[in-house]
Amino acid sequence: MSRINTNVSALTAQHNLQKSNKDLTVRLQRLSTGLQINRGADNPAGLIVSERLRSEISSISKAISNAERASNVIATTEAALAEVSTLLTDMKGLTIEAANTGAFSKDEVAANQLQIDSAIESITRISNSTTFAGLKLLNGSLDYVLSGVPSELQNVNVTGANFGLNSSIPVNVEVLNSAETATLFVSGNTTGATAGTFLSSVTLEIAGTKGAQQFNFTSGQTLSSVVAAINQLKDSTGVSASLANAASQSSGMVINSTSFGSDAFVSVQKIGTGGAFFDTFSAQGASGPQIRDEGQDVLALINGSLALGDGLDVSLHSATLNVEMSLTAAAAQTLNTTHSFSITGGGATYQIGPSVNSSQQVGVGIQSVAATALGDDVVGRLSTVISGGDNSLVAGDAGEQSRLAGLIIDKAIDQIAILRGRLGAFERNTLNTAVRSQQIALENLTASESQIRDTDFATETSNLTRAQILQNAGTSTLAIANSTAQSVLGLLG
Repeated sequence: MSRINTNVSALTAQHNLQKSNKDLTVRLQRLSTGLQINRGADNPAGLIVSERLRSEISSISKAISNAERASNVIATTEAALAEVSTLLTDMKGLTIEAANTGAFSKDEVAANQLQIDSAIESITRISNSTTFAGLKLLNGSLDYVLSGVPSELQNVNVTGANFGLNSSIPVNVEVLNSAETATLFVSGNTTGATAGTFLSSVTLEIAGTKGAQQFNFTSGQTLSSVVAAINQLKDSTGVSASLANAASQSSGMVINSTSFGSDAFVSVQKIGTGGAFFDTFSAQGASGPQIRDEGQDVLALINGSLALGDGLDVSLHSATLNVEMSLTAAAAQTLNTTHSFSITGGGATYQIGPSVNSSQQVGVGIQSVAATALGDDVVGRLSTVISGGDNSLVAGDAGEQSRLAGLIIDKAIDQIAILRGRLGAFERNTLNTAVRSQQIALENLTASESQIRDTDFATETSNLTRAQILQNAGTSTLAIANSTAQSVLGLLG
């Protein structure tokens, strides 16, 4: 059929040319943007998945950035603590030097005290001035805030807490088994006029956690004088003694370790052939001699979880709470009593995961390292070692003051070392691990998102060539279809 009003061939050619033009536009768009999904119509399901992946990639990227920034904070803190540790070590040397009273004059001891004063002032200055982008790191502002701590709990140190959705964390401590010192009992002589004395000469080696000493006791020496002799050297043995009944020499004698816990021990051994009468026992009235005894650590529950005991100290390390504390001797030996306090705020919270929830946040407490905070209530605070303080080198006998100051400085050195170690472990085992794991996740998610959304240039360039050929062919075909109607003129003569 020949007709001119309707050119079906031209319509067919136009339709296919439009398809070729549209396909060519798609190929050009994908090649120019590098994306095969530029709008929802390109791939609705792929768009949904890729947008979710993009969101996760963004979150993980920020989590990595957070962890790396936290590492920078920890590194800054640790560098300041290293300087504090150096100052404390120098101070320890000065106290040892000042104890050499037979070779150092009072003026030289006073000069050492001036150096200690300067070092303590520097420590407090470091505590107040160490910052990271305006954030104070060592002045106690990143420490946890505690409320209602009873006197039975001492040196409470919360190193980590996860509040979750709660505004505070209650902490309950209950003693299950009491702490004990190592103990040996020596029976008293109850024989007439010699009651409460040694029946013959005896040489004893008494040993404890700090060392061993030899004691020579003569026949007729009273138990009270034996107690005094043992106690005179308790700082070098870690062993003390007392009468079983202070009112009676013949009541016997108790020899104890000066510290509590499984590491504490007391050993009493006879040396030589003398002292056939002398024996030590595990307790008064016990049968069978015993020459050595060991102490026992306190066993306690903290918030229903079994805590690690070490002498009078207990600690708990869990996903929600990291806390350390010391119990008084009375509290550590009293069962079925709960001691409670609350953590009401504070601490430094680090967001190291891609979602804002408690499982992907880590809380860390960084205590103040000012002179008033270092040391403890048992040995004293570092601030008391400064001139005018009770434990300064010039507050009394230089030898004894050096010993007292040395105990405080040793405690401060331990505190700084433990804090540095804890922060180092946090950086190494938490932050660095989080960065590495998140980087792997970022790599895999990015690869997945790229596979869904990015253009395959090899495929698209092939499709572009095909679309260009089809467009050229369609244009030529449409031209032919438009000229076909002119052939009708031949029928009109």
